[in-house]
Amino acid sequence: MSWLTNVVRPKLRELVGGGREVPDNLWKKCPSCGQMIFHRELDKSLRVCPHCGHHMRLGVNERLAMLFDDGVYQTVDLPKTAADPLKFRDRKKYTERLKEAQAKSSRHEALAVAHGTMGGVPVVVAALNFDFMGGSMGVGVGEGLVTAARKAVAEKTPLIVVPASGGARMQEGILSLMQMARTTIAVEEVREAGLPYLVVLTDPTTGGVSASFAMLGDISIAEPGAVIGFAGARVIEQTIRESLPEGFQKAEYLLEHGMIDMVVHRHDLRDTLIRIIGLLRGQRPSFEDMLPAAALEAAKAAPAEAAAHSQGAAPE
Repeated sequence: MSWLTNVVRPKLRELVGGGREVPDNLWKKCPSCGQMIFHRELDKSLRVCPHCGHHMRLGVNERLAMLFDDGVYQTVDLPKTAADPLKFRDRKKYTERLKEAQAKSSRHEALAVAHGTMGGVPVVVAALNFDFMGGSMGVGVGEGLVTAARKAVAEKTPLIVVPASGGARMQEGILSLMQMARTTIAVEEVREAGLPYLVVLTDPTTGGVSASFAMLGDISIAEPGAVIGFAGARVIEQTIRESLPEGFQKAEYLLEHGMIDMVVHRHDLRDTLIRIIGLLRGQRPSFEDMLPAAALEAAKAAPAEAAAHSQGAAPE
């Protein structure tokens, strides 16, 4: 990265003024291809590498803004739970870890619940925040998902869940494991009400989250390259004493083996969800609605190109 430090950075310093320091976070290195990406370009592309298409993790605020119409939504207040039910301590007190996570994410818990419209249709979205203790599921997350499910039932709207989690929160012990059953029951309440329940699996979706509500969607969609599984690949290899196939636990591998329904690029995710919701609500989509955005633009451009070609052709 010497070219960035020795060449690019001094040039930027000259442009913005020799006395001011250039922030280190103006550039982001893609973990897949290693290319350096300017932060504004990365934000504009929804944190998808423009060089190789690698999907980096997306913050919960950006995720919600991406999904709702015009980025407008209202958050739902979640029930308050005991901060440290087991008085847990490892290298730090659990209460200290919670305060650090809350300060870092500006949120009280790892789950955010919001409601608004997608394609003009009211929906409830519950999204996990990996920046909050790895999106781990404790009592607060369980309560939040139950709240999201009951709000969807009360307002008769689809429920969309976006997991990004390392699994159950060890600092809450058996109480965190109990949330697997609670969230599964919450999903059943949505199903019994005859409402769509959609899951968007993002990187990573593992542990107790994948063993409960994350894999129960009527339609399971995953982002490209997302790691989805229960135990880690290294643990599995050590247990079965065999090497795992290439791409094991990646979204594309799960799609090939029938574990999920679709792998959708982040740029197409919102339109795909809108089409699926329309189908599940009994609406017959138009031909334009069934086309991906790129194909639709090409189809619209084709008649104009054909007309220009015919006008410019010499008569026989």
